[in-house]
Amino acid sequence: MKTDVIIIHPTGEGIPEALAETEKAAAFRGLNPKQTLRLRLLAEEMTGMLKTIVGDTPLKYWVESEGPAFSLHLTANAQMNPEMREALIKTSTSGKNAAAKGFMERVKDVFTRFCEANNEGIMAAEYGYSYVDVIGYDASMDMTPNAMLYGWSLRAYRDAVSDHREEETEKWDELEKSITAKLADDVKIFIRKNTVEMVIEKTF
Repeated sequence: MKTDVIIIHPTGEGIPEALAETEKAAAFRGLNPKQTLRLRLLAEEMTGMLKTIVGDTPLKYWVESEGPAFSLHLTANAQMNPEMREALIKTSTSGKNAAAKGFMERVKDVFTRFCEANNEGIMAAEYGYSYVDVIGYDASMDMTPNAMLYGWSLRAYRDAVSDHREEETEKWDELEKSITAKLADDVKIFIRKNTVEMVIEKTF
């Protein structure tokens, strides 16, 4: 089952409709009130980060479900705004990436990096092993340049931070406090051709 695709703008337009579609998906699969609330919270976390993304290019949101398994999808054009990240950095007091504090802020930063022209920000050195962890290709596609897939996942990130917890105390604390990190089974961000997609997975 796939819900209607909702167009969302960084200004927030479309978010109420996206949340309503999320609740419809929960009702269609017969989730109880507590489960429905958890799914809605994940949708709120996902769409809420858009309010601080600079740019006016619309994004697409929908929910897919199969039995008790749900996936929330958010897609954007990979080159929707080459100046987007630069504008985000300029809004911080230090002129550096001070905005990437808190787990969902870090997720948002990965998402915006993947949206940069030519994906120049994907492997920024300052994030090292514990930020962009998964790089590979989609085995179901032909091995052509356009078929290459770069990705990031909550599971890989959590494992990396856990393995280096003494050096990464701040990131570990963020994971411990994050609603998304606690409720979601996984969060994935990947790029294929000219589309960046974020997927939050949850099975009840």
